[in-house]
Amino acid sequence: MHLSIKTHLLYAASQPCDLLLQIETLSDAEQTTRGAQLVLSDDAVQHEITGEDGIGTRRWIKTGPMFACRYETQVDVTRPTLDIEALNETPRLQTPSDVIPFLMPSRYCHSDLFLDFVAGQFGGLTGGALISALNNWVNTNLTYDNAASFVGTTATDSFASLAGVCRDFAHVLISLARAGGIPARFVSAYAPDVRPQDFHAVVEVYLEGAWHILDPTGMAQTSEIARICVGRDAADASFMTSYGWMELREQSVEVTRLNT
Repeated sequence: MHLSIKTHLLYAASQPCDLLLQIETLSDAEQTTRGAQLVLSDDAVQHEITGEDGIGTRRWIKTGPMFACRYETQVDVTRPTLDIEALNETPRLQTPSDVIPFLMPSRYCHSDLFLDFVAGQFGGLTGGALISALNNWVNTNLTYDNAASFVGTTATDSFASLAGVCRDFAHVLISLARAGGIPARFVSAYAPDVRPQDFHAVVEVYLEGAWHILDPTGMAQTSEIARICVGRDAADASFMTSYGWMELREQSVEVTRLNT
């Protein structure tokens, strides 16, 4: 799939502050970024670093009282569509050290609180069959509702309210997967057909020695998801983290399919 991505951010601050920005698509074996252009405010000073686990690009930015950013790129996504349900669980003894953190509870994903639920409701399932069942449960039982979530909402909150936005769907699925003994991580991404159009959050699970992507909201097809970065949860993969108060003035994300 060939995608066009256009992002515009405009924020105001009461005083100059530092930002950690993660909005640029990455290039790997499943997607290629072409013709990327990132234009920042004239007074912005930036320093490029790698994303979590060395995946993607982050930028430290020192900005003045106004921060403006435009990012445009095209991405070729060549990710095959796999049957998650048919994949086997990776044996514990073969789980690499860099994957182990994604088995553990994290800031927004208190997976230890979901152990009884997963064991009671899905105890006979393992591997991809378990992930497929968990994904279907989240997609079926949670309602997409912007008013049901704020920056501090955890997977436990979303599970209790059965409502939230894409990051909440992702946090619940991550927590359930980890409670079932399967490594899972948060993925910040772009995708067409996301409504309202914005930065999107999906999930990757570790099965058969590799990471596999899926969208618990059901809005994005795996073959059309352009990844930005990964993390234990949204705390690691937020599109922007400010060290100082920032006020949103304008923000838009446009993802469209292009003819190949």
